This record gives sequence, structure tokens and C-alpha cells, in this order.
Amino acid sequence: MSELALQTMVEHKILIIRGLKVILDKELAFLYKVKPFVLRQQVKRNKTRFPEDFMFRLTDEEVNVMVSQNVIPSRKHLGGHLPYAFTEQGVAMLSGILHSVRAVQVNIAIMRAFVKLRHMLAANKELLNRLNELEHKIERHDTDIETIFEAIRQLMMPPPEKPKRRIGFRK
Repeated sequence: MSELALQTMVEHKILIIRGLKVILDKELAFLYKVKPFVLRQQVKRNKTRFPEDFMFRLTDEEVNVMVSQNVIPSRKHLGGHLPYAFTEQGVAMLSGILHSVRAVQVNIAIMRAFVKLRHMLAANKELLNRLNELEHKIERHDTDIETIFEAIRQLMMPPPEKPKRRIGFRK
């Protein structure tokens, strides 16, 4: 598989759970071409390398939400256990416990995918800021235009009639 194809595949495996960008253990095992059991076993043997911000186990509720939103087809897809979710740092730490050529290639692709995702999110944030600025300008312009229309309406109204001056002498 080419590096670009691998990176594209990785990009589709990244999920946002608990506000973090993560990849599930089953997906990582597939990418590394190892059995999920082997991956989890290596992680358990090196538990100190994976603090909560590197890896966490999903709750029943989170899995149910993923199934209901079609992120995963069913709970059976997970192999009968609650999956681990690895953050970018957790994936980097996996490279220290999985020592294969494939693991190195996959880690490189995963790091590039996370970086690409970060750039995309930053670009979207900048676009959102610009849209907010435009919206603010438009609101100001709307107010200015309303003021102009009001002035034009006042100018279009006929002037009030002044009382006519009487011609002749006043008594």
C-alpha cells in the first residue's frame, strides 16, 4: 500500500471522542496488521507508558452513541469488549512497544494525518473568524442602510404647508 493511500485510510479512522482526536484500538490493530488482542496485550504490559491523556477506555454509553450514529456498525464490531481510544501521543507511544517495519510506516502515516487534521481545523477556525467579521460588518451596513432609507423617506415627503400670507393690510 502506498504511503498516500495509508495516510488517507488513517484520516478516515480518526474520531473525536471526549473532545479529543483518537483512533480506536481495533482500527490501529488493523493498520499495524496485528490482532487486536496482541495490541491490547502489549499496551497492558506497558501500562505506565499510557496515561489517561494518551489512551482511555470507552464507556458503554460512548459505545452506544457510536453505534446509534453509525460510527461503528454494532457492538459486535468491537469484539465483545470496550475499546481503547488512543490520542496522537498514545499512538506515538505505541511506536515504542511495537517494533516492526509496518509499525514505523503506520506511525508516520498516523502522525501526518493528525497534523493534516490540525491544519484543516485551524483553517476552518480562521474561516469562521472571517465569517464572523463579515457578519458584523453586514450588521453595521444594515443599520447604516436603514438610516439612509429613513432619510430618503423624509426627503420624499412633501414639506408641510406653510400658512399662506394674506395679501393686503392687516387690521
